[in-house]
Amino acid sequence: MSTVSNGSPQRRVHRLRCSVQNYDWGRIGSLSRVARMFSSNSGLQIDEAAPYAEFWMGTHESGPSYVVESTNTGNNNNGVSVVGSANGGSGVSLKSWIDENPNVLGDEVVEKWGVTLPFLFKVLSVAKPLSIQAHPNKELAGILHKARPDVFKDGNHKPEMALALTEFEALCGFISLEEFKDVLQNVPEIAEVVGNDYANQVLDFSCRAGEEKLKAVLRSIFTRLMSASNEVISKALSKLKIRLSLASLEPCSLSSFVSSIFCYLCTEDITIRQLTDKEQLVLQLEKQYPADVGVLAAFLFNYVKLNPGEALCIGANELHAYLRGECIECMATSDNVVRAGLTPKNRDVQILCSMLTYKQGVPKILQGVPLNPYTKRYRPPFDEFEVDRCILPQGASAVFPAVPGPSVFVVTEGEGTIYAAPFEDVVVEGDVLFVSANTRIHLRTASEFGLHMYRAGVNGRSFEASS
Repeated sequence: MSTVSNGSPQRRVHRLRCSVQNYDWGRIGSLSRVARMFSSNSGLQIDEAAPYAEFWMGTHESGPSYVVESTNTGNNNNGVSVVGSANGGSGVSLKSWIDENPNVLGDEVVEKWGVTLPFLFKVLSVAKPLSIQAHPNKELAGILHKARPDVFKDGNHKPEMALALTEFEALCGFISLEEFKDVLQNVPEIAEVVGNDYANQVLDFSCRAGEEKLKAVLRSIFTRLMSASNEVISKALSKLKIRLSLASLEPCSLSSFVSSIFCYLCTEDITIRQLTDKEQLVLQLEKQYPADVGVLAAFLFNYVKLNPGEALCIGANELHAYLRGECIECMATSDNVVRAGLTPKNRDVQILCSMLTYKQGVPKILQGVPLNPYTKRYRPPFDEFEVDRCILPQGASAVFPAVPGPSVFVVTEGEGTIYAAPFEDVVVEGDVLFVSANTRIHLRTASEFGLHMYRAGVNGRSFEASS
């Protein structure tokens, strides 16, 4: 059943056609959840040779969404047709439609953020590591956008949250001081690159000197490492590969192994052992990004492994790199990235090293707060967004109460029915819906595969603070 009307704002629920990003780190063809969702959402066939990295749902100009209206002809998408097609198509973008109908955002959202959707919603399919990167705060974003608008596309900050759909791995934030000292003692290649004077600043550091002094020391040694020449990094990584290959009895490439092993054995004591998870990761990174300083730098970051349903929050000026897996991602509406490693793209090493917070310690993992038997809410410490995860088994239903701000719903698996009087429609994988402020949503599924749906909305704490 489909009781949809035209694209007028009086209708509380509107289907969206969304954009895809084919970054080279994405999963290939149908192996990518992003590819399958985009194909279902757009009606376009999957290119089995192409990477599909990110599925964007929102108003950012780098990947806009388009509003969908009803039609009495055609047989696709439950009786709706595209007002504008994604990825370069003409028509009414979600941004333009919101500009014309600001009431769909709700008064409190307009008062705080203006006539704009404050969050950007994504699905990611990660086959190989993204760059070591950070996103600038609002002040720096404004400066960078003004100076280099071709690189930094907007003046907004970009705090974000990744919610795992599969097992998901990432590097995030700096390890603790004690772990940092262990790295400098057990990874001699890093000490050789930065020099003994820089290494000893960390090794001799006492916590009594204070947190700000520690951050200054970390900034100094990290900048030294990331600024090393390609020749120095290449030499250090060659030694690292040989050392770890000998320790694990897993030789690296024959040519480098044979040419260097004799010299190495004459100067080093080798203990055969099981490599740590971080060491195994570093060897994998080196295969994908040979002679890249980011491979060595990975020893200095927390190696985080998420299970499905676990989430990781990343604030502005916090260093991170997604490694593998699939996730839901939500962020403030921005596309600003400052990169410094694990990438063939442009690097801004000095900007990155100067902007980081240099906070240390294992990042907090969000498990979600149950709202009902099937739904959990993930609230990061950022005003712009929160995410709900709703996993309905066959025969189940759930209600999303009306909230003062807009929401975007996306189906990642299964099939079900969505109700918001007078709207009623069947939804399947890849369907995306914009829901106006103050709209109650009811979901149910009769499918043997259930229904997996995620909602992004403005963080409820924003409304609580203003009430």
